[in-house]
Amino acid sequence: MNLANQLSFLRIILAFLCAGLILKNTSISLTVAFFLFLFASFTDYIDGFIARRKNMISDLGKILDPIADKILVILVFLAFLELGIIHAWMVGIIILREFAITGIRLFALSKGVVLEAKRFGKHKTFSQMLAILIILLFLIISKFYPQGVIKRLSSIFIDLIMIYVVLATLFSGIYYLWANRHLIKTF
Repeated sequence: MNLANQLSFLRIILAFLCAGLILKNTSISLTVAFFLFLFASFTDYIDGFIARRKNMISDLGKILDPIADKILVILVFLAFLELGIIHAWMVGIIILREFAITGIRLFALSKGVVLEAKRFGKHKTFSQMLAILIILLFLIISKFYPQGVIKRLSSIFIDLIMIYVVLATLFSGIYYLWANRHLIKTF
């Protein structure tokens, strides 16, 4: 297994660590989760860079990289949901989109076709990861200022960020379905 794929596997391991630290919900655990998530997000960029630069692009990597991203993002959003920070309908839409697109990719793979992530899918992943980092920052700050205006504003801001993420997620899913409609017709 090449280095790029090893980084994708590392991202999956870091996803579980991040979610566990978020659920612990202390200022220290949230701070560590922030930096672990930042590092995990960086491995998403690095694995693709390495694969392209060193000519290590593989079919495994084309499938593993987006799956690692989905695991990372979904586990953290589930941890936020468990803490009551984000709404269930938001996480539900995100999970539905991820499973639907992954299902299409796996179907295509069974037909010998590897579907890579589209540009809007990459934007969706970036917006999800950025939103998670911002939410983690709000959670860390709220540990030091547990009541008052900061807490109310962060709740409103988190909702606005998540609405954007849900819209980006929906749009990228619809675009992916449209771009691959010829394959979907063969179902």
